[in-house]
Amino acid sequence: MKGVLIAASLAFVLSIFGTPFAIRFLTRRGYGQIIRDDGPTSHHTKRGTPTMGGVVIILATLIGYFMSHLITSRHVTASGLQILFLMTGLGLVGFIDDWLKISRQLSVGLRAKSKIAGQTLIAITFAILGLHFPDDRGLTPISSHLSIVRDTSLKFGAIFVVIWVLVMITAESNGVNLTDGLDGLATGAAVMTFGAFVLIGIWEFRQSCLLAAGSHCYQVRDPLDIAIISAALMGAAFGFLWWNASPAKIFMGDTGSLALGGALAGLAIASRTELLLLLLGGLFLIISLSVILQVGFFKLSKGRRILRMAPLQHHFELLGWGEVTIVIRFWIIAGLCVGTGLGIFYAAWVAG
Repeated sequence: MKGVLIAASLAFVLSIFGTPFAIRFLTRRGYGQIIRDDGPTSHHTKRGTPTMGGVVIILATLIGYFMSHLITSRHVTASGLQILFLMTGLGLVGFIDDWLKISRQLSVGLRAKSKIAGQTLIAITFAILGLHFPDDRGLTPISSHLSIVRDTSLKFGAIFVVIWVLVMITAESNGVNLTDGLDGLATGAAVMTFGAFVLIGIWEFRQSCLLAAGSHCYQVRDPLDIAIISAALMGAAFGFLWWNASPAKIFMGDTGSLALGGALAGLAIASRTELLLLLLGGLFLIISLSVILQVGFFKLSKGRRILRMAPLQHHFELLGWGEVTIVIRFWIIAGLCVGTGLGIFYAAWVAG
């Protein structure tokens, strides 16, 4: 467990003390946020706030993970390296998107097709790699079985697995991206969800079939490394939240939101909790559904809307709720989702 604590602590320290340097660096170069003209008018005061802060989260996570292994003399694992590849790759796609917005001084960066193409390339590469590199027990980072709180008996072919992984990664990364619309909202919710994966990874390690064979044990390739990566991500996001909370001194941008969303999907896939992610990341799902329903109803009803504005958090802004009030209440929803998800995970273990 020492590796988990070291990863979380190092990533937190690097993030909370490294972010001010990023703020000064970005401010000097004028790399500020571009605000949409059709968004809530209160957001115009945020114009020019440094963005692309997700770079700090990614770097803090990488350093925290590798330093943890160096200090504890543990070997890195295939699961760990592939999740980090997914996080960094999607972060690069987001960085290009953010950079284009800043350089063009427009609220639109990459075209939708180009952005999806980048996400697809990274996700498919992750999926293909994940079906290889078996350990001594024949376990690969990605399973061919559909999982809820562990692998089910439903098994798919390699092509379907790749498609399923692609859907999960695209949905989760875009879900976090949509949630990142208010100061600290997505960051705080992500901290809670990564915390859940720390507990899941540790529990799966303690109850691994390699250590405690039995009907309740878990067949997961690298559960402890999953906990270490989750801890590094949690620490990095937690440190960043100090500066990202209202009034935000820096935004994570698409660089951070795509990276964090991809990491969440990767952790769920590697820990065999794919469908449980729907609950653990319940806030991201709710906000994504609000956009889908808004767009779908708008098209079907020829111009009518369910919400005043999507995503959901902006609807409440236009109803007159304060930004801090929305963020705290949405954090409560995220916490309830995480708590319920962990409860189901533990209840499934008790029930065998």
